[in-house]
Amino acid sequence: MTSDVFVVEGGRQLKGELIPQGAKNEALQVICATMLTDQVVDISNIPDIRDVQKLIELLMGLGVEVDRLSDDTYRFAARNIDLDFLASEEYQEKAKSIRGSVMLIGAMLARFKKAFLPKPGGDKIGRRRLDTHFNALTKLGAIFKYNDDNSHYFLEGTNLKGDFIWMDEISVTGTANVIMGAVMAEGKTTIYNAACEPYVQQLCRMLNRMGADISGIGSNRLEINGVENLQGTSHRILPDMIEIGSFIGLAGLTNSDIRIKNVKYEELGIIPKVFKQLGLTIHLEGDDLYVPQQDHYQIQTFIDGSILTIYDSPWPGFTPDLLSIILVTATQARGSVLIHQKMFESRLFFVDKLIDMGAQIILCDPHRATVIGLDRKYPLRGIEMTSPDIRAGVALLIAALSAKGTSVIKNVHQIDRGYQAIDERLNAIGANIERV
Repeated sequence: MTSDVFVVEGGRQLKGELIPQGAKNEALQVICATMLTDQVVDISNIPDIRDVQKLIELLMGLGVEVDRLSDDTYRFAARNIDLDFLASEEYQEKAKSIRGSVMLIGAMLARFKKAFLPKPGGDKIGRRRLDTHFNALTKLGAIFKYNDDNSHYFLEGTNLKGDFIWMDEISVTGTANVIMGAVMAEGKTTIYNAACEPYVQQLCRMLNRMGADISGIGSNRLEINGVENLQGTSHRILPDMIEIGSFIGLAGLTNSDIRIKNVKYEELGIIPKVFKQLGLTIHLEGDDLYVPQQDHYQIQTFIDGSILTIYDSPWPGFTPDLLSIILVTATQARGSVLIHQKMFESRLFFVDKLIDMGAQIILCDPHRATVIGLDRKYPLRGIEMTSPDIRAGVALLIAALSAKGTSVIKNVHQIDRGYQAIDERLNAIGANIERV
Protein backbone atom coordinates (compact mmCIF):
# COMPACT_ATOMS: atom_id res chain seq x y z
CA MET A 1 0.00 0.00 0.00
CA THR A 2 1.32 3.44 -0.91
CA SER A 3 1.98 6.11 1.66
CA ASP A 4 -0.65 8.83 2.06
CA VAL A 5 1.74 11.80 2.43
CA PHE A 6 3.95 13.69 -0.01
CA VAL A 7 6.87 15.77 1.23
CA VAL A 8 7.70 18.22 -1.54
CA GLU A 9 10.87 20.31 -1.79
CA GLY A 10 9.84 23.25 -3.96
CA GLY A 11 11.57 25.89 -6.01
CA ARG A 12 13.16 23.57 -8.56
CA GLN A 13 13.04 24.11 -12.31
CA LEU A 14 12.07 20.93 -14.14
CA LYS A 15 13.32 19.85 -17.54
CA GLY A 16 12.43 16.85 -19.67
CA GLU A 17 9.68 14.83 -21.31
CA LEU A 18 6.40 13.62 -19.85
CA ILE A 19 4.17 10.99 -21.46
CA PRO A 20 0.51 11.43 -20.50
CA GLN A 21 -1.31 8.40 -19.16
CA GLY A 22 -4.50 7.03 -20.69
CA ALA A 23 -7.63 9.06 -19.96
CA LYS A 24 -9.17 8.10 -16.61
CA ASN A 25 -12.69 9.22 -17.53
CA GLU A 26 -12.67 7.28 -20.80
CA ALA A 27 -11.23 4.17 -19.14
CA LEU A 28 -14.08 3.98 -16.62
CA GLN A 29 -16.66 4.13 -19.44
CA VAL A 30 -15.13 1.64 -21.88
CA ILE A 31 -14.31 -0.87 -19.12
CA CYS A 32 -17.99 -0.84 -18.07
CA ALA A 33 -18.92 -1.36 -21.76
CA THR A 34 -17.14 -4.73 -21.77
CA MET A 35 -20.17 -6.04 -19.82
CA LEU A 36 -22.33 -5.64 -22.96
CA THR A 37 -20.94 -8.75 -24.69
CA ASP A 38 -19.83 -12.27 -23.82
CA GLN A 39 -16.99 -11.98 -26.33
CA VAL A 40 -13.40 -10.85 -25.80
CA VAL A 41 -12.64 -7.11 -25.59
CA ASP A 42 -9.04 -5.88 -25.49
CA ILE A 43 -8.39 -2.36 -24.16
CA SER A 44 -4.98 -0.68 -24.26
CA ASN A 45 -3.51 2.50 -22.72
CA ILE A 46 -5.42 1.85 -19.46
CA PRO A 47 -4.00 4.07 -16.69
CA ASP A 48 -2.70 2.23 -13.62
CA ILE A 49 -4.62 4.31 -11.07
CA ARG A 50 -6.79 3.50 -8.05
CA ASP A 51 -10.22 4.25 -9.52
CA VAL A 52 -9.55 2.05 -12.55
CA GLN A 53 -8.06 -0.77 -10.45
CA LYS A 54 -11.13 -0.75 -8.19
CA LEU A 55 -13.50 -0.93 -11.17
CA ILE A 56 -11.58 -3.86 -12.66
CA GLU A 57 -11.76 -5.63 -9.26
CA LEU A 58 -15.51 -5.02 -9.26
CA LEU A 59 -15.87 -6.65 -12.68
CA MET A 60 -13.75 -9.62 -11.60
CA GLY A 61 -16.05 -10.09 -8.60
CA LEU A 62 -19.00 -10.23 -11.03
CA GLY A 63 -17.26 -13.05 -12.87
CA VAL A 64 -15.61 -11.18 -15.76
CA GLU A 65 -12.45 -12.96 -16.90
CA VAL A 66 -9.66 -10.35 -16.82
CA ASP A 67 -6.16 -10.95 -18.18
CA ARG A 68 -3.44 -8.31 -17.98
CA LEU A 69 -1.63 -8.65 -21.31
CA SER A 70 0.92 -5.89 -20.57
CA ASP A 71 1.38 -2.93 -18.20
CA ASP A 72 -1.42 -0.95 -19.87
CA THR A 73 -3.42 -3.58 -21.81
CA TYR A 74 -6.17 -5.82 -20.47
CA ARG A 75 -8.40 -8.49 -21.97
CA PHE A 76 -11.99 -8.72 -20.71
CA ALA A 77 -14.47 -11.54 -21.28
CA ALA A 78 -17.84 -11.17 -19.52
CA ARG A 79 -18.99 -14.73 -20.22
CA ASN A 80 -20.19 -16.12 -16.91
CA ILE A 81 -21.59 -13.30 -14.81
CA ASP A 82 -22.62 -13.99 -11.21
CA LEU A 83 -25.60 -11.70 -10.68
CA ASP A 84 -25.88 -12.86 -7.05
CA PHE A 85 -22.62 -10.98 -6.41
CA LEU A 86 -24.63 -7.76 -6.77
CA ALA A 87 -26.28 -8.48 -3.42
CA SER A 88 -23.02 -9.24 -1.61
CA GLU A 89 -21.44 -6.95 0.94
CA GLU A 90 -18.17 -7.05 -1.02
CA TYR A 91 -19.86 -5.64 -4.16
CA GLN A 92 -21.63 -2.94 -2.16
CA GLU A 93 -18.42 -1.78 -0.48
CA LYS A 94 -16.41 -1.72 -3.71
CA ALA A 95 -19.15 -0.05 -5.75
CA LYS A 96 -19.62 2.64 -3.10
CA SER A 97 -15.93 3.55 -3.17
CA ILE A 98 -15.78 4.80 -6.78
CA ARG A 99 -18.13 6.99 -8.74
CA GLY A 100 -17.24 5.22 -11.99
CA SER A 101 -19.26 2.20 -10.85
CA VAL A 102 -22.44 4.12 -11.73
CA MET A 103 -21.78 3.40 -15.43
CA LEU A 104 -22.31 -0.31 -14.84
CA ILE A 105 -26.05 0.41 -14.59
CA GLY A 106 -26.65 0.96 -18.31
CA ALA A 107 -24.58 -2.04 -19.41
CA MET A 108 -26.11 -4.39 -16.81
CA LEU A 109 -29.64 -3.25 -17.64
CA ALA A 110 -29.09 -3.71 -21.39
CA ARG A 111 -27.64 -7.20 -21.18
CA PHE A 112 -29.04 -8.72 -17.96
CA LYS A 113 -32.31 -6.73 -17.69
CA LYS A 114 -31.57 -5.55 -14.17
CA ALA A 115 -29.03 -3.42 -12.32
CA PHE A 116 -28.30 -2.75 -8.69
CA LEU A 117 -26.03 -0.07 -7.24
CA PRO A 118 -25.32 1.39 -3.80
CA LYS A 119 -24.90 5.16 -3.77
CA PRO A 120 -21.37 5.71 -5.17
CA GLY A 121 -18.62 7.79 -3.59
CA GLY A 122 -15.73 9.66 -5.23
CA ASP A 123 -14.73 13.31 -5.01
CA LYS A 124 -16.19 15.69 -2.45
CA ILE A 125 -16.80 18.49 -4.94
CA GLY A 126 -20.47 19.19 -4.31
CA ARG A 127 -23.69 17.42 -5.17
CA ARG A 128 -23.53 15.12 -8.18
CA ARG A 129 -27.08 13.86 -8.56
CA LEU A 130 -28.00 10.71 -10.45
CA ASP A 131 -31.56 11.71 -11.42
CA THR A 132 -30.42 12.32 -15.00
CA HIS A 133 -29.27 8.69 -15.32
CA PHE A 134 -32.43 7.16 -13.89
CA ASN A 135 -34.89 9.51 -15.62
CA ALA A 136 -33.38 8.62 -18.99
CA LEU A 137 -33.23 4.87 -18.36
CA THR A 138 -36.85 4.78 -17.17
CA LYS A 139 -37.78 6.51 -20.45
CA LEU A 140 -36.45 3.34 -22.14
CA GLY A 141 -38.90 1.31 -20.05
CA ALA A 142 -36.85 0.44 -16.97
CA ILE A 143 -38.57 0.33 -13.59
CA PHE A 144 -36.67 2.28 -10.93
CA LYS A 145 -36.70 1.70 -7.16
CA TYR A 146 -34.73 3.46 -4.43
CA ASN A 147 -34.26 2.11 -0.91
CA ASP A 148 -33.98 5.15 1.35
CA ASP A 149 -32.83 3.06 4.33
CA ASN A 150 -29.54 1.97 2.76
CA SER A 151 -29.26 4.34 -0.26
CA HIS A 152 -29.47 1.50 -2.80
CA TYR A 153 -30.68 1.95 -6.39
CA PHE A 154 -32.40 -0.84 -8.32
CA LEU A 155 -33.45 -0.94 -11.99
CA GLU A 156 -35.32 -3.65 -13.87
CA GLY A 157 -36.09 -3.63 -17.58
CA THR A 158 -37.20 -6.87 -19.23
CA ASN A 159 -38.33 -5.14 -22.44
CA LEU A 160 -36.36 -1.95 -23.10
CA LYS A 161 -37.63 0.10 -26.04
CA GLY A 162 -36.09 3.08 -27.80
CA ASP A 163 -37.55 6.53 -27.19
CA PHE A 164 -36.78 10.24 -27.53
CA ILE A 165 -34.75 11.24 -24.49
CA TRP A 166 -34.15 14.89 -23.66
CA MET A 167 -31.31 14.92 -21.13
CA ASP A 168 -32.13 17.40 -18.35
CA GLU A 169 -28.42 18.14 -17.87
CA ILE A 170 -25.35 17.61 -20.03
CA SER A 171 -23.92 14.77 -17.98
CA VAL A 172 -20.96 12.79 -19.34
CA THR A 173 -21.56 9.72 -17.19
CA GLY A 174 -25.33 10.06 -17.64
CA THR A 175 -24.95 10.13 -21.44
CA ALA A 176 -22.60 7.13 -21.32
CA ASN A 177 -25.09 5.18 -19.21
CA VAL A 178 -28.02 5.90 -21.52
CA ILE A 179 -25.96 5.00 -24.62
CA MET A 180 -25.07 1.63 -23.08
CA GLY A 181 -28.68 1.11 -21.99
CA ALA A 182 -30.01 1.90 -25.47
CA VAL A 183 -27.63 0.00 -27.78
CA MET A 184 -29.63 -3.24 -27.44
CA ALA A 185 -33.07 -1.72 -26.78
CA GLU A 186 -35.77 -2.43 -29.34
CA GLY A 187 -36.15 0.31 -31.96
CA LYS A 188 -34.62 3.77 -32.21
CA THR A 189 -33.39 5.96 -29.35
CA THR A 190 -32.64 9.66 -29.80
CA ILE A 191 -30.61 11.34 -27.06
CA TYR A 192 -30.80 15.15 -27.26
CA ASN A 193 -28.69 17.45 -25.09
CA ALA A 194 -26.15 14.63 -24.91
CA ALA A 195 -22.62 15.23 -23.63
CA CYS A 196 -20.16 15.13 -26.54
CA GLU A 197 -16.78 15.00 -24.75
CA PRO A 198 -14.03 12.98 -26.47
CA TYR A 199 -14.63 10.26 -23.83
CA VAL A 200 -18.23 9.83 -25.02
CA GLN A 201 -17.13 9.89 -28.66
CA GLN A 202 -14.59 7.16 -27.94
CA LEU A 203 -17.24 5.03 -26.22
CA CYS A 204 -19.55 5.39 -29.24
CA ARG A 205 -16.78 4.45 -31.69
CA MET A 206 -15.91 1.40 -29.63
CA LEU A 207 -19.57 0.30 -29.44
CA ASN A 208 -19.98 0.75 -33.20
CA ARG A 209 -17.00 -1.55 -33.75
CA MET A 210 -18.79 -4.05 -31.50
CA GLY A 211 -21.82 -3.91 -33.82
CA ALA A 212 -23.87 -1.05 -32.38
CA ASP A 213 -25.58 1.49 -34.67
CA ILE A 214 -24.85 4.96 -33.25
CA SER A 215 -24.85 8.13 -35.36
CA GLY A 216 -24.34 11.82 -34.51
CA ILE A 217 -21.06 11.09 -32.72
CA GLY A 218 -19.40 14.36 -31.62
CA SER A 219 -22.69 16.28 -31.53
CA ASN A 220 -25.28 16.78 -28.77
CA ARG A 221 -27.87 14.68 -30.61
CA LEU A 222 -27.20 10.96 -30.80
CA GLU A 223 -29.35 8.45 -32.66
CA ILE A 224 -29.12 4.78 -31.71
CA ASN A 225 -30.80 1.92 -33.56
CA GLY A 226 -30.96 -1.05 -31.22
CA VAL A 227 -29.27 -4.32 -32.19
CA GLU A 228 -29.77 -7.81 -30.78
CA ASN A 229 -26.24 -8.36 -29.50
CA LEU A 230 -22.71 -6.99 -29.57
CA GLN A 231 -19.38 -8.64 -30.45
CA GLY A 232 -15.86 -8.30 -29.14
CA THR A 233 -13.38 -5.63 -30.29
CA SER A 234 -10.10 -3.94 -29.42
CA HIS A 235 -9.87 -0.33 -28.30
CA ARG A 236 -7.14 2.17 -27.43
CA ILE A 237 -7.82 4.90 -24.85
CA LEU A 238 -6.90 8.52 -25.63
CA PRO A 239 -4.15 10.33 -23.69
CA ASP A 240 -5.62 12.05 -20.62
CA MET A 241 -6.36 15.65 -21.57
CA ILE A 242 -6.67 16.60 -17.88
CA GLU A 243 -3.17 15.35 -17.20
CA ILE A 244 -1.88 17.16 -20.31
CA GLY A 245 -3.42 20.40 -19.04
CA SER A 246 -1.94 19.76 -15.59
CA PHE A 247 1.53 19.41 -17.13
CA ILE A 248 1.10 22.67 -19.09
CA GLY A 249 0.24 24.49 -15.84
CA LEU A 250 3.13 22.78 -14.05
CA ALA A 251 5.60 24.03 -16.67
CA GLY A 252 4.31 27.59 -16.40
CA LEU A 253 4.16 27.86 -12.62
CA THR A 254 7.54 26.22 -11.95
CA ASN A 255 9.30 28.17 -14.76
CA SER A 256 10.24 24.86 -16.37
CA ASP A 257 11.04 23.47 -19.81
CA ILE A 258 8.72 20.52 -20.48
CA ARG A 259 7.78 18.49 -23.56
CA ILE A 260 4.49 16.59 -23.34
CA LYS A 261 4.60 13.64 -25.73
CA ASN A 262 1.91 12.22 -28.04
CA VAL A 263 -1.01 14.36 -26.88
CA LYS A 264 -3.54 13.64 -29.69
CA TYR A 265 -3.77 17.39 -30.22
CA GLU A 266 -6.99 17.28 -32.26
CA GLU A 267 -8.82 15.90 -29.20
CA LEU A 268 -7.70 18.66 -26.79
CA GLY A 269 -10.29 21.22 -27.91
CA ILE A 270 -9.72 24.70 -26.47
CA ILE A 271 -7.46 23.55 -23.61
CA PRO A 272 -4.19 24.88 -25.15
CA LYS A 273 -5.93 28.15 -26.10
CA VAL A 274 -7.08 28.80 -22.52
CA PHE A 275 -3.56 28.28 -21.14
CA LYS A 276 -2.29 30.67 -23.82
CA GLN A 277 -4.79 33.24 -22.47
CA LEU A 278 -2.78 33.10 -19.23
CA GLY A 279 0.25 34.12 -21.29
CA LEU A 280 1.94 30.73 -21.56
CA THR A 281 3.93 29.92 -24.70
CA ILE A 282 2.95 26.52 -26.10
CA HIS A 283 4.39 25.05 -29.30
CA LEU A 284 2.83 22.16 -31.22
CA GLU A 285 5.68 20.06 -32.62
CA GLY A 286 4.39 16.97 -34.42
CA ASP A 287 1.97 15.57 -31.86
CA ASP A 288 3.98 16.91 -28.90
CA LEU A 289 3.26 20.05 -26.88
CA TYR A 290 6.44 21.90 -25.94
CA VAL A 291 6.21 24.46 -23.12
CA PRO A 292 9.51 26.38 -22.91
CA GLN A 293 10.83 27.98 -19.74
CA GLN A 294 9.32 31.48 -19.32
CA ASP A 295 10.49 34.06 -16.78
CA HIS A 296 7.19 35.93 -17.10
CA TYR A 297 3.76 35.24 -18.58
CA GLN A 298 1.03 37.87 -18.85
CA ILE A 299 -2.70 37.21 -18.57
CA GLN A 300 -4.65 38.55 -21.53
CA THR A 301 -7.63 40.88 -21.15
CA PHE A 302 -10.83 41.00 -23.16
CA ILE A 303 -10.79 43.26 -26.25
CA ASP A 304 -12.27 46.20 -24.32
CA GLY A 305 -9.55 45.89 -21.66
CA SER A 306 -11.78 44.33 -19.00
CA ILE A 307 -10.49 41.54 -16.76
CA LEU A 308 -10.35 38.08 -18.32
CA THR A 309 -12.90 35.55 -17.08
CA ILE A 310 -12.24 31.81 -17.47
CA TYR A 311 -15.20 29.55 -16.78
CA ASP A 312 -16.15 25.92 -17.27
CA SER A 313 -18.89 24.64 -19.54
CA PRO A 314 -19.82 21.37 -21.25
CA TRP A 315 -17.67 20.26 -24.18
CA PRO A 316 -16.55 21.84 -26.44
CA GLY A 317 -16.29 24.44 -23.67
CA PHE A 318 -13.51 24.38 -21.08
CA THR A 319 -13.53 21.32 -18.82
CA PRO A 320 -14.24 21.93 -15.10
CA ASP A 321 -11.50 19.41 -14.25
CA LEU A 322 -8.81 21.93 -15.26
CA LEU A 323 -10.11 25.08 -13.57
CA SER A 324 -8.11 24.37 -10.40
CA ILE A 325 -4.95 24.05 -12.55
CA ILE A 326 -5.75 27.34 -14.34
CA LEU A 327 -6.26 29.02 -10.97
CA VAL A 328 -2.96 27.88 -9.47
CA THR A 329 -1.05 28.69 -12.68
CA ALA A 330 -2.45 32.25 -12.60
CA THR A 331 -1.00 32.90 -9.12
CA GLN A 332 2.46 33.68 -10.58
CA ALA A 333 1.30 35.33 -13.81
CA ARG A 334 1.39 39.05 -14.52
CA GLY A 335 -2.16 40.44 -14.34
CA SER A 336 -5.49 39.28 -12.94
CA VAL A 337 -8.18 36.79 -13.88
CA LEU A 338 -11.64 35.84 -12.62
CA ILE A 339 -12.16 32.06 -12.32
CA HIS A 340 -15.85 31.11 -12.48
CA GLN A 341 -16.56 27.49 -11.52
CA LYS A 342 -20.15 27.04 -12.68
CA MET A 343 -20.67 23.30 -12.59
CA PHE A 344 -19.68 22.30 -9.02
CA GLU A 345 -20.18 24.31 -5.85
CA SER A 346 -17.27 23.11 -3.70
CA ARG A 347 -14.33 22.93 -6.07
CA LEU A 348 -12.84 26.31 -5.17
CA PHE A 349 -12.62 25.72 -1.44
CA PHE A 350 -8.99 24.57 -1.74
CA VAL A 351 -7.88 28.17 -2.47
CA ASP A 352 -7.53 28.86 1.25
CA LYS A 353 -4.40 26.67 1.11
CA LEU A 354 -3.03 28.77 -1.75
CA ILE A 355 -3.75 31.94 0.22
CA ASP A 356 -1.83 30.45 3.15
CA MET A 357 1.06 29.90 0.71
CA GLY A 358 1.04 33.61 -0.15
CA ALA A 359 -1.16 33.68 -3.26
CA GLN A 360 -3.27 36.79 -3.85
CA ILE A 361 -6.76 35.34 -4.29
CA ILE A 362 -10.17 36.76 -3.42
CA LEU A 363 -12.77 34.01 -2.98
CA CYS A 364 -15.90 35.91 -4.04
CA ASP A 365 -18.34 33.04 -3.35
CA PRO A 366 -18.36 29.22 -3.72
CA HIS A 367 -18.25 29.59 -7.51
CA ARG A 368 -15.93 32.54 -8.21
CA ALA A 369 -12.38 33.51 -7.30
CA THR A 370 -10.28 36.44 -8.49
CA VAL A 371 -6.55 35.77 -8.80
CA ILE A 372 -4.10 38.69 -8.72
CA GLY A 373 -0.88 37.36 -10.21
CA LEU A 374 2.39 37.85 -8.30
CA ASP A 375 4.53 37.92 -11.49
CA ARG A 376 7.15 35.74 -9.71
CA LYS A 377 8.10 38.68 -7.45
CA TYR A 378 6.99 36.75 -4.37
CA PRO A 379 7.26 32.94 -4.58
CA LEU A 380 4.66 30.83 -2.82
CA ARG A 381 5.87 29.35 0.48
CA GLY A 382 5.74 25.73 1.54
CA ILE A 383 3.04 24.73 4.07
CA GLU A 384 1.25 21.64 5.36
CA MET A 385 -2.04 20.88 3.61
CA THR A 386 -4.56 18.16 2.72
CA SER A 387 -5.78 17.10 -0.73
CA PRO A 388 -9.61 17.39 -0.89
CA ASP A 389 -10.11 15.77 -4.32
CA ILE A 390 -8.16 14.58 -7.35
CA ARG A 391 -7.92 17.85 -9.29
CA ALA A 392 -7.41 20.19 -6.33
CA GLY A 393 -4.81 17.73 -5.03
CA VAL A 394 -2.73 18.04 -8.19
CA ALA A 395 -3.17 21.83 -8.19
CA LEU A 396 -1.75 21.90 -4.64
CA LEU A 397 1.09 19.59 -5.69
CA ILE A 398 1.96 21.98 -8.55
CA ALA A 399 1.84 24.90 -6.11
CA ALA A 400 4.15 23.02 -3.72
CA LEU A 401 6.63 22.30 -6.54
CA SER A 402 6.84 26.02 -7.28
CA ALA A 403 6.97 27.13 -3.64
CA LYS A 404 9.98 28.16 -1.61
CA GLY A 405 10.74 25.59 1.08
CA THR A 406 9.10 22.30 1.98
CA SER A 407 5.41 21.41 1.72
CA VAL A 408 3.61 18.43 3.23
CA ILE A 409 0.53 17.17 1.37
CA LYS A 410 -1.71 14.68 3.19
CA ASN A 411 -4.49 12.51 1.77
CA VAL A 412 -2.53 11.92 -1.47
CA HIS A 413 -4.52 8.76 -2.21
CA GLN A 414 -6.93 11.28 -3.75
CA ILE A 415 -4.19 12.22 -6.24
CA ASP A 416 -3.36 8.53 -6.81
CA ARG A 417 -6.98 7.95 -7.81
CA GLY A 418 -6.41 9.94 -11.00
CA TYR A 419 -2.67 10.28 -11.64
CA GLN A 420 -0.44 7.28 -12.22
CA ALA A 421 2.85 7.30 -10.23
CA ILE A 422 2.86 11.10 -10.43
CA ASP A 423 5.71 11.44 -7.91
CA GLU A 424 8.01 9.06 -9.81
CA ARG A 425 7.30 10.67 -13.17
CA LEU A 426 7.91 14.22 -11.95
CA ASN A 427 11.01 13.21 -9.96
CA ALA A 428 12.43 11.84 -13.23
CA ILE A 429 12.48 15.38 -14.68
CA GLY A 430 13.93 17.09 -11.61
CA ALA A 431 11.22 17.32 -8.94
CA ASN A 432 11.85 16.31 -5.32
CA ILE A 433 8.70 14.53 -4.09
CA GLU A 434 9.00 11.93 -1.35
CA ARG A 435 6.35 9.50 -0.13
CA VAL A 436 7.07 9.24 3.58
